[in-house]
This record gives sequence, structure tokens and C-alpha cells, in this order.
Amino acid sequence: MRITAELSLYPLASEDPISRITGFIRDLREQPGVELVTNQMSTQLRGEMQDVQQAVNACMRTVMESGDRVVLVAKYLNADLPINSQPRLA
Repeated sequence: MRITAELSLYPLASEDPISRITGFIRDLREQPGVELVTNQMSTQLRGEMQDVQQAVNACMRTVMESGDRVVLVAKYLNADLPINSQPRLA
């Protein structure tokens, strides 16, 4: 099953939160089997459920083991949304 996920990472006590966020996104981009789009508010991924979950878990583990406290907000949708295109508004 193909799914879509939306992620937002919030470093809580980091002196350089932007580098933590961009590092997390760079790690996600290196994960196999997922398509990724990032904007100013969040990062969207899509792919096979197993690939998306493995990518999120691997990158979440890395950032959480860094020692900084972070919050990761994730939303999963059991649909393969076209994340590279603007939504069609009626």
C-alpha cells in the first residue's frame, strides 16, 4: 500500500534549531524508496508504507539520539497524494 506522510520537527533546546531541522531533512532525502517534498512548514513523503515508515523511523532515531530534545509531529494518510503538484481548488 502506498501512503503519504507529513512531518514537522521541532528542536526544543537546541542552540541551532535550523541545522537540526535541515539535517533531519537531508537524512530523509537519502532514504531509499520515498519521494520527498519540503516547504517552509513541513516535509511530505510518499511511497510504499514500509519504505515511508522505515525512513521516518531511521531519521527519527538519528535525531533523537543526538542528545537534543525534539518533537516530531507526523501525520499519515493511506493515500498516494501527488505531493509535487499544487492542489486543485474548486
